[in-house]
Amino acid sequence: MTDEWIGLSDICFHYPGRPPVLDHLDFHLRPHDQIGLVAPNGSGKTTLFHVIMGLLRPNAGAVHLFGRPMRTETEFAAMRGRIGLLFQDADDQLFSPTVLEDVAFGPLNLGKTRAEALDVSRQTLAFLGLSGFEDRITFTLSGGEKRLVALATVLSMQPQVLLLDEPATGLDTATRQTLIQALQKLDLTRIIISHDFDFLSQTTTRICGMESGRIVWDDALYPHTHQHVHKMGKQPHRHI
Repeated sequence: MTDEWIGLSDICFHYPGRPPVLDHLDFHLRPHDQIGLVAPNGSGKTTLFHVIMGLLRPNAGAVHLFGRPMRTETEFAAMRGRIGLLFQDADDQLFSPTVLEDVAFGPLNLGKTRAEALDVSRQTLAFLGLSGFEDRITFTLSGGEKRLVALATVLSMQPQVLLLDEPATGLDTATRQTLIQALQKLDLTRIIISHDFDFLSQTTTRICGMESGRIVWDDALYPHTHQHVHKMGKQPHRHI
């Protein structure tokens, strides 16, 4: 087993007619890494996730997942069950009539029997405090409930790596705390995109940023006026 689960080397990507979003970017994720990714809107964070998943193909550079080079859709498809991507907008992830159907969809596609898929789905919903939501109509859920159900659709596939794109945005205090507690219980390798430094301080162990299409690391701890310290504390931020 390779000691590197995600490897991006010299990745370049630009949308047609636009300047580079990713510019000779290098990034490496190893087992047990729990990384927060902070950068301004439009800096390429979501694009980076989509390149990792093979939803976008780089103009140059190499993508390796679990030690294997990724070149074709078939190669990426074989790895997607091992990497769970939570989209920034929950409505992009939820499409079945009921919550249970949505959460069971992934396990069924991975080859589980219907009984197995329903069992793991119910367990996942319970883990996220969503027992009793099984028969709820997905589009009638609140924004926070949709985010937790979207996360359940990812976790039910039992991935080895989580890619979470702004999971805490727009959550009320109770739902945000539920999410934090769930992530703290999960010993999963992950990358979390967020502008919420307090959220990242509780759910990741390292923080990096993006600048000029490349990854910039900041491993120092910076104290500030709330009498606590966390990574990237010297950067402008706010507390919710």
